[in-house]
Amino acid sequence: MGSKYTKRYTEESKRDAIALVDSSGKTVTAVARELGISSESLSGWYRQAEADQGEGRPGELTTAEREELKRLRRQNAEQAKTIEVLRKAAVFFAKESDR
Repeated sequence: MGSKYTKRYTEESKRDAIALVDSSGKTVTAVARELGISSESLSGWYRQAEADQGEGRPGELTTAEREELKRLRRQNAEQAKTIEVLRKAAVFFAKESDR
């Protein structure tokens, strides 16, 4: 069963692990085992690095695109809240003007 603790890795350590996969000729699983990293994590970092270099699978987002998407989703949510407040205000003032 998995632990509740999630280990965080620096960008530098991720880059080093990816470079080791590229330079050693070993599999991602073998390098992950040597470094004590989960193979799923290293595999994900490797796929993301490939996407960032334009070598990813079709439709796969780069890190910059993922960050922009998160920013736009957050902005969209804020705008939806603003629209809801304005809608309620319009309804309130419409009722007040009928009085």
